[in-house]
Amino acid sequence: MTTAHHPHHPHDTPDLFALSDILGPVLRPTDDGYADEVTGFNLAARHIPDVVVGATTPGDIVAAMRWAAATDTPVAVQGTGHGANFPIDNGLLINTSRMTDVQIDPTQRTATIAAGAKWRHVLDAAAPYGLAALNGSSTDAGVIGYTLGGGLPILGRAYGYASDLVRSFHVVTPDATLRETDATHEPELFWALRGGKGNVGVVTSLVTELIPLSSILGGGIYCAGEHAEPLLRAWADWAPTVPTQMCSAFTLLRLPPLPAIPEPLRGRFWARVAIVWTGDPADGRRLLDPIRSAAPVVFDTVDEMDYTDVDSIYAEPQDPLPARESCTLLAELTPEAIDTLLAHAGPAAPPDYPLLIVELRHMGGALARTIATEDAICARDASHLLETVAVVPSPEAAEAVETATAALNTAMAPYGTGRSMVNIHGRPGNESDRARAWTPEVYNRLRRDKATYDPKNLLRYGHTVTPMPA
Repeated sequence: MTTAHHPHHPHDTPDLFALSDILGPVLRPTDDGYADEVTGFNLAARHIPDVVVGATTPGDIVAAMRWAAATDTPVAVQGTGHGANFPIDNGLLINTSRMTDVQIDPTQRTATIAAGAKWRHVLDAAAPYGLAALNGSSTDAGVIGYTLGGGLPILGRAYGYASDLVRSFHVVTPDATLRETDATHEPELFWALRGGKGNVGVVTSLVTELIPLSSILGGGIYCAGEHAEPLLRAWADWAPTVPTQMCSAFTLLRLPPLPAIPEPLRGRFWARVAIVWTGDPADGRRLLDPIRSAAPVVFDTVDEMDYTDVDSIYAEPQDPLPARESCTLLAELTPEAIDTLLAHAGPAAPPDYPLLIVELRHMGGALARTIATEDAICARDASHLLETVAVVPSPEAAEAVETATAALNTAMAPYGTGRSMVNIHGRPGNESDRARAWTPEVYNRLRRDKATYDPKNLLRYGHTVTPMPA
């Protein structure tokens, strides 16, 4: 559903006078600061919108959407750009990165989070009250985009999806109306915003519950990549037996020789089990014995830590880079599935195997529970999530990455649920590819909601659905 690319001439951009009451910058491709305004964390997609608005208030977003609706201009939204895997080649980009306000209500244990805030902003604001939030493996990611996709937290087995804790949204729908929605006010809109991504509006803020948690046992157990098989098989047997307070993942890491990567890990192939344990630390340490004895351990970073130090567990890159990710939800991690994964990405893979991260996240626990207020998440039946990440520095590298990504996901498909998670899906393909993030029933319901709230399909960039025909 991309719109046709066209050259950028002054007459291509409709009159911008209607945007003159926006407080933030309004920039076109020839303006100073345009490149910085359109560039997000993921550099794989180069954005060249006709106009970019640096929103500073909900009013800026309303004005931008009013102009887009009046001029029939397609709209994209970017906070941090971690999910920027789809190039925006015309239209209007709303950059929310200036809107980072976080308000904590320690009595209600809630946070009111503005459109461009990162999880780091939330954790730092919540920590003085002994509270934490359901962030993912990097707190550099934006709260809103992550939560609209459901949000798979590193504490997921213990507490569920990030969107499970959302109480309400403020959202600007494509008719330029600022609405508040919760389980009882416009419940269909509330449903679509929890797992349906940004298909029905532009969220200006949300209110979410926080969890009473100030410290965890967390870190990684690293073995040389040549020992991947015994470590993976031990983890696969162990993970279903431990309490839901144990959240873990198995990762094959092929780390490039980059200065940003710590010296002992740099430029080597590793097998790792990453863990977060929310119970008594002594109990957590005892539970890890089968993992530590499965293969020779080179590094063990598992320790008690403040929850604000959670980024050290997965140790994801902090600097922008061109990334290609993908995921497949698995119904069951069978011995045959393990054989298949190792055959493609294990020690026997070629030295130049291009997928830097091949990770299995243990699901289940609170991620499998049915919640009181239904949502658009379609991953509750998965036992594991398989994620791949590659860095794509050049078009030549892209071909090898695409080949390896497709080969692994195709080989693992017999063990899958047939679906992906929208946030980790990677660059969305055709309509049937996009639809894999949801069941057919949920996908059609999202299309009906799209027809209600965005009948002109203004929000057509990224992982979108097409409006159901009238």
